[in-house]
Amino acid sequence: MTRIDAKFADLKSKGKKAFVSYVMAGDPDFETSLELVKGLPGAGVDIIELGLPFTDPMADGPTIQLAGQRALDAGMTLNRTLELARQFRETDDTTPIVLMGYYNPIYSMGVDAFLSAAKAAGIDGLIVVDLPPEEDDELCLPAQAAGLNFIRLATPTTDDQRLPRVMQNTSGFVYYVSITGITGSAEAQAGDVGPEVARLKAATDLPIIVGFGINTPERAETIASLSDGAVVGSAIVSQLAQGKSTAEVLAFVKTLSDGAHRA
Repeated sequence: MTRIDAKFADLKSKGKKAFVSYVMAGDPDFETSLELVKGLPGAGVDIIELGLPFTDPMADGPTIQLAGQRALDAGMTLNRTLELARQFRETDDTTPIVLMGYYNPIYSMGVDAFLSAAKAAGIDGLIVVDLPPEEDDELCLPAQAAGLNFIRLATPTTDDQRLPRVMQNTSGFVYYVSITGITGSAEAQAGDVGPEVARLKAATDLPIIVGFGINTPERAETIASLSDGAVVGSAIVSQLAQGKSTAEVLAFVKTLSDGAHRA
């Protein structure tokens, strides 16, 4: 059982929904990013999605693209991202960390070397946006053999014919992308999300977490009430872009986690 599996079992036993936060590793610099990540559990975050900076983030809107560029400009790399996770683990051995990004940096390091380093750093799961199920032999299956969850994205365009293939080797949870488009580009609509979550529930026993287009405590509560939890990314990252202090960003995160947990 991974930390992710244990977290969802604990939340289920308490009748609670999950709040998942996304932050870009190294934005705006290593030290500030580490301070923020260390503060997330205290702000009510159940699972941390740690963004891996990449030069060509095709699924991300301007907010997260710019965060990745700030991190790269500050010298962030895959190794430094894993070092950030390792330092987080020195004081927190229970909060799950999901590394979210693109395959190129992992491929460049080498799959075996990456999986060994990720496990040693305390990473629990992977979301690799540009690796479809047809490429499971490349990273998904080796990752699961190494004890990491491989979390798949499902979208409004994942039809019933495609869905079983998407679910086949998914573990940890399913990340439902609530909109057609890039991150931060539109708001998640309850009327659209509800039926889609029900459709996914019919295809898997895994928790369904909804992300993209959630930017207020009220929306976090609404979306979490329809699913097993909510993810917020761009709204948090934009706080950093505005020059807010770590304390101010964490206070904002707390309002979002409170919203999701009210569900």
